[in-house]
Amino acid sequence: MPEEIYVSTDIEADGPIPGPHSMLSLASVAMRADKSVIDEFTVNLSPLPEAAPHPRTMTWWGGFPEALAKAREDPQDPAVAMPAYAKWLQQLPGRIVMVGQPAAYDFMWVYWYLQRFHGDSPFGHSALDAKTYAMALLKKPYRDCVKEALPKAWQDDLPHTHVALDDAREQGAMFCNMLRANGVLEG
Repeated sequence: MPEEIYVSTDIEADGPIPGPHSMLSLASVAMRADKSVIDEFTVNLSPLPEAAPHPRTMTWWGGFPEALAKAREDPQDPAVAMPAYAKWLQQLPGRIVMVGQPAAYDFMWVYWYLQRFHGDSPFGHSALDAKTYAMALLKKPYRDCVKEALPKAWQDDLPHTHVALDDAREQGAMFCNMLRANGVLEG
């Protein structure tokens, strides 16, 4: 049976939901359970023509102007970018599972954009939430499993910048560290 490939995925957006708002940036890092990186994908997206930024989200972005500027560099049409992303996912050497933090948010955006601009999602409905996995490992309430409260051994010295690729790398490494802590080995 093919191994599972963990596709740590982070998105940046200009609002809380897709459709009325736009995904600005998408990044995924495909990893094995041992934390080895297979490949990376990143793209900035042009805003949806019918969408508008949400004022509350844009106020939040005001605290991260450099990250917002990075998310606006060289945007691509989602009608081109999302089929390219699907093709990238399909060439990965195993059964893919999206990993997010929070997966409910990132998966919602990725799934919606894949369905709209590609007509299908290579992930199917396979998305794993790192915070829920932490909750199960630590036997603590979900809301007590924020990154700052997780064991230091799970956290590599990687930046969390709100640049999608940086954050996908960081959460992917953390998730693989959690797998190791739980005794999950490759193969």
